[in-house]
Amino acid sequence: MGSQGTQQGVRGVSAGWGVRGGRLAVCTAVVLCATGLLGGTATAVQRTPAPTPSPGGDARHLEEVRKAIEGLYRTAERATEDYNAAEEQVQLQQKKIVELARTIDAAQRRLATLKRRAGALASAQYRTGGIPPEAKLMLSPDPEAFLSNADLTRKGQQAVKGVISQLTHLKSDLENYAQDASRRWEELEANRKKKDDARKKINDKIDAAKELESRLAAKEKERLRKLEDDQALLAQQKWLDSGVLKEISNKASDQGKKAISYATSQIGKDYVWGAVGPDTFDCSGLTLRSWQSAGRTIPRTSQEQWRQLPRVALKDMRPGDLVIYFSDASHVGMYLGDGAIVHAPRPGRQVTITGAGSMPILGVVRPDREPAD
Repeated sequence: MGSQGTQQGVRGVSAGWGVRGGRLAVCTAVVLCATGLLGGTATAVQRTPAPTPSPGGDARHLEEVRKAIEGLYRTAERATEDYNAAEEQVQLQQKKIVELARTIDAAQRRLATLKRRAGALASAQYRTGGIPPEAKLMLSPDPEAFLSNADLTRKGQQAVKGVISQLTHLKSDLENYAQDASRRWEELEANRKKKDDARKKINDKIDAAKELESRLAAKEKERLRKLEDDQALLAQQKWLDSGVLKEISNKASDQGKKAISYATSQIGKDYVWGAVGPDTFDCSGLTLRSWQSAGRTIPRTSQEQWRQLPRVALKDMRPGDLVIYFSDASHVGMYLGDGAIVHAPRPGRQVTITGAGSMPILGVVRPDREPAD
């Protein structure tokens, strides 16, 4: 991470989690990540969250706004990840169809070549026809060579016929596969369009949410952001109170350190639906690019990352692992150590560091199996 990005990350964590008793807060994890010195889990700094506003019209209004916006963004993120997954499946199916077409074409050319050779053999036999094999044997100056050649010719003809038969069946099978693949592509494309329609409808609601948020006065916007932060802090505090960090003391792998370095260097960049960098990201776009920078290709969406990557127990989590959130696996962040993650939260927010327990954790996955130092 560059010095400016590091400072932004440290300021962000310090502002959110504070400093108590002269000890640095979780921002220590960011410094360790930046210097490549991630080690065991330090004691997590805990602070009592700021008190919620006293009951009143303004407080209730802001809380209703917060819940409405949060619900809309959660729904939109799920719809976007579903669409991204559907689009990825369509692209993979398109590649399969292209590969099948190339294989069919190669089989067709091979079949044509063998048929030409078989035709040439048949023509040669026709041209030399009319003399019984017994006569050819008697007239041959070398009967043994004649018998040997006749046997080889017969075997050659049988081999050619066998290969032609196999290729004919292969070509037929491949064409059937291609038809099935095309039908599958049509199904996937129809599903992608449905997901896209759902995403567009959700985005209409998101526009309404943005409009609602934009109508708030500057002070109300600040209070709304603080309310969001306090809710995240309450969830993080509860997670820390469970004693979970006492069991987590693992180090990052070399690839994990590279992925962390990339992810934390993106701090401050805007969240954009479907973005995979380098200037903007969505949640899974950030984790995808981070691990690509470390030399590891992982699935595009948080759902596929959860489905395909090896899962690890929470107590075995180490920096660089991906924390999957919500029951539908619609959000993902990268664990930094000391109870913190880096993630791209939602539209209107930037890549930032927050508590790993600030959202409901579904589970943890590990993109690499490389042992830690």
